[in-house]
Amino acid sequence: MNNDASRLYKEVWIGLGGTHSAVYATEVSLEEYLAYTTEESEKMEVMQLAHELGGNVEMAIKRIAQQRREKADNF
Repeated sequence: MNNDASRLYKEVWIGLGGTHSAVYATEVSLEEYLAYTTEESEKMEVMQLAHELGGNVEMAIKRIAQQRREKADNF
């Protein structure tokens, strides 16, 4: 419930036999985050760049991650 917008993580639900369950935040790299994001604008950004790169999604993710890191370093 205390989501931190400055950290990149995905939430994972684990249930054990219907009697115990918990949600955990799993912190991931920027590349992993971009690969699995469900945020529509981020998915579209990746797919647009991948299209420009001949369909190479991996390269698109790497470039976007690099651009975001460079932008963060400049602040």
